[in-house]
Amino acid sequence: MATRELVRTDHLPLPASLREAVEHGEVFTRRWVVEAILDLVGYTPDRDLAEMHIIEPACGAGAFLGPIAERLSTSCQARGRSLLEAVNAVEAFDLLARNVQQSRKRLAKQLISDGWDTADVDKVVHTWVREGDYLLQTDIEQKADFVVGNPPYIRLEDVPDERMSAYRAACPSMGGRADIYVGFYEVGLRSLKPDGQLGFICADRWMRNQYGQRLRQLVTRRYSMELVLSMHAVDAFHQQVSAYPAITIIKNARQGSAIAAEATQDFDAVEATELVAWAKAPTESITHRPAYHAALLPHWFPTEDSWPAASPARLAMLEDLSDRFRLLEDETTGTRVGIGIATGADKIFITHDEDLVEDDRLLPLAMVRDTTSGVLKWDDTYLVNPWDARGNLVDLAKYPRLGAYLRKHSGALRTRYVAVKQPERWYKTIDKVDHTLVAKPKLLFPDMKLTIHPVLDQGGMYPHHNLYYIVSDVWDLRVLGGLLLSKVAQAFVEAYAVKMRGGTLRFQAQYLRKIRVPDFSELSDEVCAALAKAFDCRDVQAATEAALRAYGLTDLPD
Repeated sequence: MATRELVRTDHLPLPASLREAVEHGEVFTRRWVVEAILDLVGYTPDRDLAEMHIIEPACGAGAFLGPIAERLSTSCQARGRSLLEAVNAVEAFDLLARNVQQSRKRLAKQLISDGWDTADVDKVVHTWVREGDYLLQTDIEQKADFVVGNPPYIRLEDVPDERMSAYRAACPSMGGRADIYVGFYEVGLRSLKPDGQLGFICADRWMRNQYGQRLRQLVTRRYSMELVLSMHAVDAFHQQVSAYPAITIIKNARQGSAIAAEATQDFDAVEATELVAWAKAPTESITHRPAYHAALLPHWFPTEDSWPAASPARLAMLEDLSDRFRLLEDETTGTRVGIGIATGADKIFITHDEDLVEDDRLLPLAMVRDTTSGVLKWDDTYLVNPWDARGNLVDLAKYPRLGAYLRKHSGALRTRYVAVKQPERWYKTIDKVDHTLVAKPKLLFPDMKLTIHPVLDQGGMYPHHNLYYIVSDVWDLRVLGGLLLSKVAQAFVEAYAVKMRGGTLRFQAQYLRKIRVPDFSELSDEVCAALAKAFDCRDVQAATEAALRAYGLTDLPD
């Protein structure tokens, strides 16, 4: 087998700052976690491992290499192979010379104890483990059957500028304020042969955060997400870390079925063995055990946006609903999600004084506080509106009271970014007013709330920036309101939304748009009546029961 070449990095010495970051980012994995990952990717001694190629991209002191060597040694002995026949079967890299030496020493001790010749052992361990930067490798013909490991946790801004530029050039997925583990995923995936598998234990933030979008795009378009095992509560490492870890198995193949699993704090080696056995041959679509839950999904979520986070049973339900129903925002029904107006100067543009300016320059404004009870109760708040019905700024000469009021506050208005950028339009609000929205019935949603909270505006109000809204050409908004009041709709938002301190959710447009809804024309009169009544009564339980019928569900999994 050909060996893998490295990009010449002698012009990129390892500075002390990066050395310290690497040392700080090292998190050593427990043995049973390593064994589970090797089992899940199929690196098992019943296979001819000398003919296969495995890469450990950041070997540390050899947490993965020890079990790899044991399995490879057993495989060779079972087949009567010499150790030298496996000289190119393993590649491991590390930036730190001390880690390379520790890993070689660990491997040598293991292999000699297995009865291999000392000279052969010395040759293979020096070939297998080398000092180098895995992220700066050139593309070569020889690909890997397996890439496994626990990539280091280092924020890209902690990397010296020259090397950071090299990383970004080599790993296009490392956009924004990424962690370098994103690059390890990208290079690892590129290293795989067809049907090769990558198995990492790593932070799962890339599945939801903005900096992981390019990596999600890469996986969605070219690879198959095989398994995600969330281990946030599990003692998976030899030290305490706040890394939100998950075992992730990704295959170089078309997307097929996928397994979503979640472990509790009681998950350990015994339960890991059980879960691996179930994952290899699932006997049921959902399995519940005291230490873990798992679900077999027909496929992974085919989106480059944030992937959902929920229990396996919830993920299975969401994927089923995503396959069967259309998105809430839909051109065919004219159902649209939007956000209220941002002014850039609320103290100036929002008033309770109905005599402040000309009557037609005041627009009734719905505020979050008006929605608290679940029924819209307007408290006489107005928007001082500088826009005409065609979306143009009004001529202040034609509105002397408005002109006088705005010029009184021109100092503050002119210092805003939007005014500095367009000084001749100094009195504009950040957003234009869509006058067609005023008369439309709409459902209003406060941005931050513990639970989903749709409130009906029958028409006549304009929403403030802290309110999101839904309008539709087809839906009876009381029926839709009942559907969105339900815990089924909340499950979509909970799976995708950012959860703040105290459990508060962000009900932003991007999350509301994730909700799937049935075809309104196909809902029975009975279900429609039940949803509308539940909405009017603010009865979440009744709304949920009616929504389950609308979706064809029997229950809502935890």
